[in-house]
Amino acid sequence: MTQQAAVKPAENGLAQAVAQILSSLGVAPHVYSSGERLVRSPLTGETIGRVKDTTPAEARAAIAEAHDAYLAWRAVPAPRRGELVRLLGDALRQDKEALGRLVTIEVGKIVSEGLGEVQEMIDICDFAVGLSRQLYGLTMGSERPDHRLMEQWHPIGPVGVISAFNFPVAVWSWNAALALVCGDSVIWKPSEKTPLTAIAVTALFERVAAKFDGAPKGLATLLIGGRDVGEILVDDARVPVVSATGSTAMGRIVGERVAKRFGRAILELGGNNASIVCPSADLDLALRAIAFGAMGTAGQRCTTLRRLIVHESVYDKLVPRLKQVYANVSVGNPIASDALVGPLIDEAAFAGMQKALAAARDIGATVHGGERHTAGHSASAYYVRPALVEAPEQTGPVVEETFAPILYVLKYSEFEEAIRLQNGVPQGLSSSIFTTDMREADRFLSATGSDCGIANINMGSSGAEIGGAFGGEKETGGGRESGSDAWKAYMRRMTSAVNYGRAMPLAQGVKFDID
Repeated sequence: MTQQAAVKPAENGLAQAVAQILSSLGVAPHVYSSGERLVRSPLTGETIGRVKDTTPAEARAAIAEAHDAYLAWRAVPAPRRGELVRLLGDALRQDKEALGRLVTIEVGKIVSEGLGEVQEMIDICDFAVGLSRQLYGLTMGSERPDHRLMEQWHPIGPVGVISAFNFPVAVWSWNAALALVCGDSVIWKPSEKTPLTAIAVTALFERVAAKFDGAPKGLATLLIGGRDVGEILVDDARVPVVSATGSTAMGRIVGERVAKRFGRAILELGGNNASIVCPSADLDLALRAIAFGAMGTAGQRCTTLRRLIVHESVYDKLVPRLKQVYANVSVGNPIASDALVGPLIDEAAFAGMQKALAAARDIGATVHGGERHTAGHSASAYYVRPALVEAPEQTGPVVEETFAPILYVLKYSEFEEAIRLQNGVPQGLSSSIFTTDMREADRFLSATGSDCGIANINMGSSGAEIGGAFGGEKETGGGRESGSDAWKAYMRRMTSAVNYGRAMPLAQGVKFDID
């Protein structure tokens, strides 16, 4: 099949661009052009690919192959495993432009965000390479004479990764880079909305692994499909760890099903993130941070800023400026313009946004923006003007996560009230505060401050770096990925005692003499 005929309808220019990118990454045309599942670009709503779903039998066979790969990979020394991840990072550097452009086409991110997502993959590879020589255990003092007490960390098995559409490749890399250096194999079930980026990354990995002496077949496998395929992965006892990124509703199901078989779930779920703007805040700095946090990725980040809690003394200084930014921000196709806000992923996302705005009006909120942006765009693409909503109280849609560019603005008078508002939602992912008062900043970071997994000072809620563990509390799921000691979730801990003496003392003073 030729590149031009690979995707129907053939008149789709984006499809041709996708075919060229995938071909350059080593993906055969039949992989992205011969299936029954349509892949559409949110930029135009046009079909850019047709992929074949993984059958239940194929999924189970892939899991079996991943298990066999784990049995071989766990015996490879960790620094050697790190060398494979280093080569993966090098390949990502080489293909950064192509893969970043594919992210933009399939997800709708602006160009710098598409490239930034691939850079995030490169960064976690660098982190994991260093980690491969730092999988440290502890040596503890034993209460028994002539004994040594220690812990070790060992590979645990195949790791299932279920990723969402909004970060179609970065989330896989957070999990895969760590899992690989930890001695695990990886099984990836991407969002059914963004399979092409997953296919591209898998092909890139396979190309690297084929040149690496000691990488077993099935070390990183891919399952394409919907919920039925995901359920097979979640329910299989050969997969001891499942990392799932998505909605809270999805996480409730995954967490329960994995727990029933005594597996381990790493859940990265919803976020309803807030920023507090204090009287002493640098408003110019805050304005820039709020704009990106609330409108970046068209509001489709789990760390998107969704609530702005502004002190009454600066409300009338900040909010009018914010309204002006919202009214003037450029909305459009990011590969045809320099727009800062691209499209929503699909019609369902647009409908969810409109439902939330209607609910906001019902509680007496004033809505600025939020309308569909149709000028120059296909009827099948869903561009919207970001919505700034002045809310009278934190209730109704304000305490829910709507995956769209809606920012609810609330007033506060006392700092304790701001903290209560910040923490007064079911989600607990990211948070931030704008202040030059050291006491307010330190209180926000204290045990009585923000209850989120991420808390930032004088910056927005979005844009986490890979060096820190990423994740949140409450309905965000409690999982941690990426940096710090998140690697421990991909390994099993073994506590060991060594008796190097000739006596047999027991702990806690227990006596059991058989002479």
